[in-house]
Amino acid sequence: MDFSAFSDATFWAALLSIIVANILLSGDNAVVIALASRNLPPSQQKKAIFWGSAAAIILRVVLTVTALQLLTLPYLKLIGAILLVYIGVQLLADSEGEEDMKAESNIWGAIRTILIADLVMSLDNVIAVAAAAQKGPEETRLLLLIIGLAMSIPLIIFGSTMLLKVMERFPIIITLGAGLLGLLAGGMLVDDPAIKDSIQAALGDAKLAFEVIGVVLVIVIGTIMKKRNAKKHAA
Repeated sequence: MDFSAFSDATFWAALLSIIVANILLSGDNAVVIALASRNLPPSQQKKAIFWGSAAAIILRVVLTVTALQLLTLPYLKLIGAILLVYIGVQLLADSEGEEDMKAESNIWGAIRTILIADLVMSLDNVIAVAAAAQKGPEETRLLLLIIGLAMSIPLIIFGSTMLLKVMERFPIIITLGAGLLGLLAGGMLVDDPAIKDSIQAALGDAKLAFEVIGVVLVIVIGTIMKKRNAKKHAA
């Protein structure tokens, strides 16, 4: 690598763009990290948030490298939307009654949920980050991705920790967070290359409608499952 590239203003401009783009687009990731960790004992929440976030960032670096190719594949966003709905429903349905699970299982379960959700929700995120990296010198683009995303870790972790504290005082945040996943699922589904043109031809710009449907679907199904789980625990 030509180290003179580090003295190039475009390198630093690209790095700043990556960091800003990742922070702006990681709010939903912070929500799901907080939601996935909320049932853990306080001593384990920080561990789950740290390792889940760190692993998610590494995964995002790998995904970003091939982002443009991946997102051209039909049905990828459709599958991602289904996974997001599933995760949103599960997070809402499991908002109570999980205290009897073993601590170790909770930690790994939270980390697994964080990884899956970050993988799904990063599809749009990585496009912006990859585009920002293109502004830098060609030989430094991979390094830009790694540095830029790694520097975002503490910011995402901080956001997750703050959300945990807020959710303890305002449980409605859990429902809103699950609804956010439904909204993202609806928007992701309608943007899938395999069905996007057909939907636009039949319905026009229906993205908002699909987002609303996603929110309602997750909250309704999640609430029903939550009530059923509460009855089982009561019995």
